[in-house]
Amino acid sequence: MTLTLTVIVPAHNEEHGLPATLGSIAAQSIPPEKVIVVDDGSTDRTGEVAASYGVTVLRPSHNLGSKARAQNHALPHCDTDLVLAVDADTVLAPDYIERIKPAFDDPAVEVAAGNVQTRFARTPWERGRSTEYLFGFHWHRPIQQLADSPMVCSGCCSVFRRTTLTAFGGFPERTIVEDMDYTWSQQLDGRKAVYVTDAMAWAADPETLPYLRKQVWRWMAGFMQNVRLHLPRLLTRKPMLATWIIVALLEILLAPLWWASPLILTLAMHEPVARTMAWWVGGELLLTVPALLYAARRRRLLLHQVLYNLPFAYLNKAVNLYYAWKALVVELIMVPLHLSQGLLIYEKGR
Repeated sequence: MTLTLTVIVPAHNEEHGLPATLGSIAAQSIPPEKVIVVDDGSTDRTGEVAASYGVTVLRPSHNLGSKARAQNHALPHCDTDLVLAVDADTVLAPDYIERIKPAFDDPAVEVAAGNVQTRFARTPWERGRSTEYLFGFHWHRPIQQLADSPMVCSGCCSVFRRTTLTAFGGFPERTIVEDMDYTWSQQLDGRKAVYVTDAMAWAADPETLPYLRKQVWRWMAGFMQNVRLHLPRLLTRKPMLATWIIVALLEILLAPLWWASPLILTLAMHEPVARTMAWWVGGELLLTVPALLYAARRRRLLLHQVLYNLPFAYLNKAVNLYYAWKALVVELIMVPLHLSQGLLIYEKGR
């Protein structure tokens, strides 16, 4: 039986990015049965742009305040087997639906997502993110998939079984990152989440530091919210997924020591500066370059451009580390002690 599919596109003030997204959906080799755009309190021409593409446009009476709520507003209007949630600044490859649908031939699979790369590499922050995505989606995600325990099915392009999603109560609103929450919840219930490496999507990432800070703070706070909510049960019900989470937490805790190690070796152990820096840079290159070489070959990218973007990744890493530690303190220490409510307000990253 051929599975039917509805696309949901939540959109708030997306008149400029929406045409590329809707154009990529219209160009699918296997078209969806329905496309719904949720014009969530936009003050620009988002609704008009969406209507010009002949899709269904839903306009809530007020801004719903988060992507999950906007998607849930559209869910009662879906009657297909599958639901594909696409961000209004994400572009799908023409065969995205064709490549991701076969994952659901396995009845245990409840959520699947493809390989996300950056649409633009113009600013230092976009260049840094492009390196992060190339590394993560060609190293971390395949390993997690082989272990049957993906950390997250990316919310910008995930496909869900509608009946299970509806029975769950829709897209989770209890945390600030609904994609990770649902990915972990389904695996806790004994179902499968799947990463489909050849289903390609391109996301528009933060082009400035203020936008990057908003996005990374939301991602890191959401990760820690999910750790607080799910990790105790994951330890017994899905130990491999719990292992990835614990490794991620250890990386956050130990990263300051790694970054400070050249200074420590130079000042405390009186090692020459040149030697300590050579050791540190060599270690970094050994850990990152092989995966980037593989990614460049797999994606048919120019190698010199991939390597040129690598130094910019360290700007992003510094931002990531700051907000990871902030999220750890706020969400895992202050919230349980009732000293903070944690991050509750959804802010876009661009």
